[in-house]
Amino acid sequence: MKYTVISGDIIASSSIDSKEKGILESQLQEFLSQLKVDYDVFSRIIKGDYVECVVPNTGEALKIALAIKCFIKSLPIEKALSGKEKNRFKAFKTYGIRLAIGYGELSRFDAQEGIIDGEAIYLSGRWITENSTHSKQRIVVKNTLQFLSNDDKLNRGFEPLLMLLDLTINKATSRQCQIAYLKLLGKSEEQIASDLSISQPVVNQHSTALGYNAIESAVNYFQYTITE
Repeated sequence: MKYTVISGDIIASSSIDSKEKGILESQLQEFLSQLKVDYDVFSRIIKGDYVECVVPNTGEALKIALAIKCFIKSLPIEKALSGKEKNRFKAFKTYGIRLAIGYGELSRFDAQEGIIDGEAIYLSGRWITENSTHSKQRIVVKNTLQFLSNDDKLNRGFEPLLMLLDLTINKATSRQCQIAYLKLLGKSEEQIASDLSISQPVVNQHSTALGYNAIESAVNYFQYTITE
């Protein structure tokens, strides 16, 4: 049986003000708990800034990954730990989190015991480790969204798609990301407008400016391709 495992590393998390970092961690945990309820996703946060998720429905992995990235970018985290962390904090505000989707077998998966072992998590985890910027003062980010499997054709097919999605979301505003993750998780524009106390045309305006229709098409293409 094939699984999709998402590994994630919050970029420049050590540059965030301590109080606001605590808010980020608690809000992210709450968000991941909701993914468990809605999509049966097993998630855990390690050392406050590393995320692992097992997505049982492989076709939903890209949607879940984009929702996590948009959620983190939507949070009102505005304060760096100190003045010397200003440039690293700017990287956090731009990119939010680096995510890898590993697609393959899991030799062991026990949610109750917290055991995840096998090809899928090895692929995603290795890429995150190789691209980590934890100990670097000057952060150079090439891409923050990657798909990995042992199928080279599948990898090549998804690579340009994820590069374009990455570029789009990295340029998005906090409000655009907020609306995007809510739409990714199935909320209508009317529901979002009610939740955020704004009008539906404003929701649509932000959605259009982001290019959400293209994001939705990409998510549908991924789901169709990975499950065919």
